[in-house]
Amino acid sequence: MSHRDPRYDILFEEVQIGPITAPNRFFSVPHATGHNPLMPNGSIGMREMKAEGGWGVVCMQLAEIDPTSDISNLPMEKFWDDTDIKSHALLVERIKRHGALTAIELAHTGIRARNMDTGTPVLGPSSMRILKPQNPIQSKAMDKQDIKAFRESHKRAVHRAKQAGYDMVYVYAAHDAALVWHFLNPMYNHRTDEYGGSFENRLRLLREVLEDTMEVAAGDVAVAVRIPAHDFKSGSPLTYDNEARAVIESLAELPDLWDVNVAGWPRDSGTSRFDNEGHQEKYTSYVKQVTTKPVVGVGRYASADAMASLVKKGVFDLIGASRPSIADPFLPKKIKEGRIDDIRECIGCNVCVASDAYSVPLMCTQNPTISQEWRRGWHPENIPAAPKKESTLIIGSGPAGLECALTLAKAGHQATVAEREPEFGGRVLKESALRGLAAWGRVKDYRLYQLRQMGNVSLYAESEIAAADVAGFGADNVVVATGSIWRDDGAGATTFKAIEGFAGNALTPDDVMAGAEISGPVVIYDDDHYYMGNVLAGHLAAKGHEVHLVCPLPSIAEWMGYTLESPRVLDDMVELGVHMHPNTTVSRWNGSALEVARADTGQELPQIAGAHLIAVGARLPQDDLLSKLREDPALADCVSGIGDCLAPGIIQAAVFSGHAEARRLIGDVPESGIYKRETPVLFDR
Repeated sequence: MSHRDPRYDILFEEVQIGPITAPNRFFSVPHATGHNPLMPNGSIGMREMKAEGGWGVVCMQLAEIDPTSDISNLPMEKFWDDTDIKSHALLVERIKRHGALTAIELAHTGIRARNMDTGTPVLGPSSMRILKPQNPIQSKAMDKQDIKAFRESHKRAVHRAKQAGYDMVYVYAAHDAALVWHFLNPMYNHRTDEYGGSFENRLRLLREVLEDTMEVAAGDVAVAVRIPAHDFKSGSPLTYDNEARAVIESLAELPDLWDVNVAGWPRDSGTSRFDNEGHQEKYTSYVKQVTTKPVVGVGRYASADAMASLVKKGVFDLIGASRPSIADPFLPKKIKEGRIDDIRECIGCNVCVASDAYSVPLMCTQNPTISQEWRRGWHPENIPAAPKKESTLIIGSGPAGLECALTLAKAGHQATVAEREPEFGGRVLKESALRGLAAWGRVKDYRLYQLRQMGNVSLYAESEIAAADVAGFGADNVVVATGSIWRDDGAGATTFKAIEGFAGNALTPDDVMAGAEISGPVVIYDDDHYYMGNVLAGHLAAKGHEVHLVCPLPSIAEWMGYTLESPRVLDDMVELGVHMHPNTTVSRWNGSALEVARADTGQELPQIAGAHLIAVGARLPQDDLLSKLREDPALADCVSGIGDCLAPGIIQAAVFSGHAEARRLIGDVPESGIYKRETPVLFDR
């Protein structure tokens, strides 16, 4: 058995947090999970898995304290009254059985609330439009009675948290989504009374709520404050070298713990495309200099060396994580057991964030078992042994094929992977070579490393398999994972048929990734609306090409609003000099230019000239081999397809597809074929 590297011993020291003691320095910070309050079993299962994986503190997500803080369409936790205590008490019990501490992030979301469900006015420091410009809602400026009611409501929530058994309660002032932060920020606080104007006045409500919370906590539970140590929003004085520092200095010794990050959320949860591991340190490292209380911070840390260094340098006392704890709930145990190379590192793609924004349980590109702990009984580390040891041939080594092979091998199958290319990895091998996507290579790196350590796995590169070869292989199961290719004919998300002049003339992302020679101006027609169009635009512009990015939707890369990347993508395109043409439809490519019109009015626009056209739209599943094998009566029952060769999608979908098929092959599926579902409680009236 491996042993922990003594360099990391510091990460397993206890940390005193007021009246409680954290068993180590690994802190799973509050984060949304996509499980709404009617899905407590899934929420509990996900968090209990982190406790089992060695996280010393495991936090519940943002929990609304009352109906005036209703975010409505987002799956936030409700903690309105005593009826909510039961499910939280069960969560606490399940986490504590693994030796971890528990915390709850009590919150009033102020002018980020919608209250469309409750029908009550949105409350804020001032009368203004809420921080969701698409919603035609304006806030009510809180009067003294409203402020008093809010404070009393927060105190009642602290009492409920104690009843539920939580070890720590949060005063939430982060992510531009907290009422007390809105009072702090003069961009939102236009008051002229004792709660507005001067810094001390704007700080007053946060100070009062923190003092209230400490009073109710009464030394029985710890009190944490979660707050940005720096605000990136233009015009905000709450920066690390101005008022944000002054806030923490003013309240330095009041709470038991400071949980610090940066604002707003797109910068706090920056993707690997734009932010490296530890990107927040510049803005948060001062906090330890102004308080004697323990500090936890985040930065998408997956490196044990980086974590240990942060503690030794006196930057943080506890290493906070949300996305790394999703990608690998067992990260702490793997460090403790000396299994650093077994860590499934977060790739920083923000698919987890996107699924929460869609109000569905979290998905993860690296960890296909996330959100499936309760409903499917999936464990991220323990794959049940196959009742019968079989041999499986996997044709294709992209994310679906590698995940399927790894899961089957862990279950005891003899797994053989055949790849026609010289290197393994499929689409992630190619895409990770593009500008900004290097971290995505971790998808293949983790799986290939694991597979190469296993004696029941054979990996064959440069081995193209034809239908006639399969029968002679003699495998019990054949899984086809041959992926997909990009179409060159212009068909995509808004245009479902070929565009005149595209087919045979347009390059595709596959051509660019294969090293196609490109000279002169480039026109990219993006009817995919995720990363590929703008990544290629940035990739080519950085090489010195003139690039035009054409998109039929009103905004560039619209789906990337869900991954929090849209503002950063637009900034990147502007910085690189990419010419952007949103709201632009294409009628044809005439050989040297796109003929275009406005998507909304149909008004003809000037042609967009280029030496090369790149079509980024739909993809074609490479399912010829799958179809031929299924036509063979001797093979039909043992052949299946996974990933993009079935239905082209995002990398997360391919990984999930490979994992789910492996579970099916080893019999780890319910007899009905339907996983467990959360069910409502019905009342007569």
